[in-house]
Amino acid sequence: MSELKTIAEKLIGGKQGILAADESFPTIKKRFDKIGIESNEANRQSYRDMLFTSPGIGDYISGVILFDETIRQKALDGRTFVEVLNAHGVLPGIKVDQGTLKMGDGQEKVTTGLDGLEDRLADYASLGAKFTKWRAVITISDATPTDQNLRINAKDLAVFAKKTQEAGMVPMVEPEVLMDGSHSMERCAEVSEKTLRFVFEALGEAGVDSPGMILKTNMVVPGKLSGQTASSIEIAKATTAMFNKILPQELPGVAFLSGGQSEIEATENLNAINLAKTGKWFMNFSYGRALQDSALTTWAGKKENIVAAQEKFLHRAKMNSLAVMGRYAKDLEK
Repeated sequence: MSELKTIAEKLIGGKQGILAADESFPTIKKRFDKIGIESNEANRQSYRDMLFTSPGIGDYISGVILFDETIRQKALDGRTFVEVLNAHGVLPGIKVDQGTLKMGDGQEKVTTGLDGLEDRLADYASLGAKFTKWRAVITISDATPTDQNLRINAKDLAVFAKKTQEAGMVPMVEPEVLMDGSHSMERCAEVSEKTLRFVFEALGEAGVDSPGMILKTNMVVPGKLSGQTASSIEIAKATTAMFNKILPQELPGVAFLSGGQSEIEATENLNAINLAKTGKWFMNFSYGRALQDSALTTWAGKKENIVAAQEKFLHRAKMNSLAVMGRYAKDLEK
């Protein structure tokens, strides 16, 4: 497991963080719809090529989570995307879950993808993947989450993580408590703590090696519809206090998801968390929209915008890299 620990620490133990570029076909279509271009294979290839070939990407990005299509694609210069990332010193990763389904008649969801997982893991390892990701979605309402839903998702995350480690890759375990809803920040903290308790209990029962995995999860924030506001300092205190109760000492650390936060909010909150943390865990980022939104809008599917879009992407990556070190300041924004 020492090799897995080395990979995990390379991913989140330095000033670089992780780019989540694993958007499924429906998700990337929504993003492309906003800029008025068709989500076809050629456009998806061009967009990912723009991101992955950004000059100096390895200065701020340690790993990239890919989608099944993307890990098999080639860059516009003929190299595979895996080769492009490796040339920058960036580790290729892969989303291995296959989306979510409703649990019963309610609003809760469970993640699919355990069927055939061993074969897919072997395939992805042969393609050069060094880490994997599985996302579970936890919904807050008056009636949810139920213990049944938390236990199912926790068990599936643990099965995924164990199989990933057995395949020689680092699992990124992602239980996401959604920001959607009218719940308070205190309710988010309560649900997030309970979710992680279930997850780490299941991981322990499955024999998952904590030093050879990464936790990807949400910050403690108010629900979008709550009307409640919270400062970065308040979010940092609530998040780190919850982690201090839950996280095993052997865990390398956390790669936060942005979860619907704006680009600036995600950076400010990450910076505050790194200033407030008291544990030894690394607090890093694994952002999708919070790294890509400005770049995607600037690119707009046009070749002549590639350099400007790459500059936007690298700027956001640099700002989050500074936040990992607790050195971000808003006056550094262009």
